[in-house]
Amino acid sequence: MRALIAVLAAATAVLGTAPAATADDVRAHGLTVHNGTFVDGHGREVVLRGFNVAGEVKLAENGFLPFASTADAQSSAAAMRRLTGANAVRFLVSWAGTEPVKGQLDTTYLAKLTDQMRAFLDAGFEVLPDYHQDLYSRYLFNTGSWYSGDGAPKWVVDQGHYPKESCGLCVHWGQNVTQNGAVQDATTDFWHNANGVQDEFVSQATKTMQYLHDHLTADEFAGVAGMDPWNEPYAGRYDSNQNSQSWEQNLLWPFFQRFRQAMDTAGWQDKPAFIEPNMFWNANLSFQKQTGGFLDTGAIGTRYVFNTHFYDEQAQSGVFMPGKAGDGQYSNDFGVIRDRAAALGTAAIVTEFGHPLSGNTSDKTPTVDKAMYQALDSRLSGANWWSHPAQSGPVLSGTQWHWDLYSGQHHELMNDNPNKVQTAADGWNGEDYSALQGNQLRQDPRLLDRLYPAAVAGHTLAFTYEDRSRDGSQVLTWNPVPSSMPATSAVVGSGRYGVLVWQGSATDAPTELHVPADMNAVVVSDLTASRSGDRLLLPATPGLHYALVAETSPSDGQLAAARAELARWAPSATAGTA
Repeated sequence: MRALIAVLAAATAVLGTAPAATADDVRAHGLTVHNGTFVDGHGREVVLRGFNVAGEVKLAENGFLPFASTADAQSSAAAMRRLTGANAVRFLVSWAGTEPVKGQLDTTYLAKLTDQMRAFLDAGFEVLPDYHQDLYSRYLFNTGSWYSGDGAPKWVVDQGHYPKESCGLCVHWGQNVTQNGAVQDATTDFWHNANGVQDEFVSQATKTMQYLHDHLTADEFAGVAGMDPWNEPYAGRYDSNQNSQSWEQNLLWPFFQRFRQAMDTAGWQDKPAFIEPNMFWNANLSFQKQTGGFLDTGAIGTRYVFNTHFYDEQAQSGVFMPGKAGDGQYSNDFGVIRDRAAALGTAAIVTEFGHPLSGNTSDKTPTVDKAMYQALDSRLSGANWWSHPAQSGPVLSGTQWHWDLYSGQHHELMNDNPNKVQTAADGWNGEDYSALQGNQLRQDPRLLDRLYPAAVAGHTLAFTYEDRSRDGSQVLTWNPVPSSMPATSAVVGSGRYGVLVWQGSATDAPTELHVPADMNAVVVSDLTASRSGDRLLLPATPGLHYALVAETSPSDGQLAAARAELARWAPSATAGTA
């Protein structure tokens, strides 16, 4: 988030202009968690939206770095801002990169990593570093294997003396998590600290975080949102008389507490740990779903963030969801995420979501991804939003998987085998998720460059966005304005639109919505709006406020009629009835 030069005066809804943002804008120092939301230095509620950077870290071709060079990182950061209006990235870090030799931090790797991270920080992004692993380590897999992993360095695997890996007749790489003995044994050893492996991980993580703290400027470090200690944790094997819930409480939660202390030691005491539950906690296949979500920890408080992922495994199976996603498809799934965060006394974020862009279920991708963004925006379906806005719930932050500059252009020696060079898609286990290839979008820009409330001066009561994205030639409209609001419907027409209702407060910076680059925004609000580049600004003023953002060219009479209609409707966001 960037601070703004002035607070705008309140008036009737007229869209004016404001100075464009410059590199001299001062970052609102440090995100914190308050009342279940992220809050910036101005006291505004913040929504983080962006992508994971990048699956390239799973590959050895560029030394477990997101980019081949700092220049590539800079061009990719600029492209992400220009093409999507994102304000955040989950920035992958590899243990194999930070500590290739036991006890020795690789400062060459860290220097390159820091420079690439700085490219996004200097472009105004909030950056969430993530210690990434899948299937524990690439070094568990033999050169002829069908699959590969990422995460732990070779010396960790060497000291474990694990059995020869095999997943049998697995048809998806993820099955290795529960069916590959070597992966299960190595993962179990980590949680039980066999050979002191968890001690060593926490030690190097402390040094890595200290390096980042010392080598970023104070302003750059302020843009680091926190740390994700471990991607998609799973037990490996449960102990006797143990299940997913007790494993979380007795092994995973103590690890996160250790990592929290490491953050404090390294100078990250003011930043939250973004902790993930058991990876199968929110699965939507019944035979995979497990209990969890930190049910026994009590309130974890604001020094932790509830950080989870969501993929539609039914849709990916090609069997359990034969059709496409529709309006409200994931309202319940993402509602569970909101509820768990509220019970834990903290904010929630969905740091991975998405659907494959090629393969036998990719025909579902436009609808699945739209439905996931819809569920991030509100816990309601479009059909129910206008009649029950008070049930909309908090707007969730999220980072889509993923943003790979080199998509389809890799040269990865799979498990270091020169006879198995991976070039297609993500270059890893046959996956193809990148929204980008060579700084060009591969998905509908209407889906990815979205209106969203980046910073709200007060408290968000309800939000929705109808992106009108496409499934082939079909326009997907899931949130039509009801016939009971004809003036509002006339202003919206057939174009994109969003609605924000909030209880305002008198902070020193305005409410800020990101506006898609190609959207000639028309605002219907009780406040005066101005536009600064891709930001729509509304003054920080106490009271109940509403803003409809559309892209038509209505007459003054139509605007006045819609304003009166919305003014009558908006109190339902607090009363709970239309």
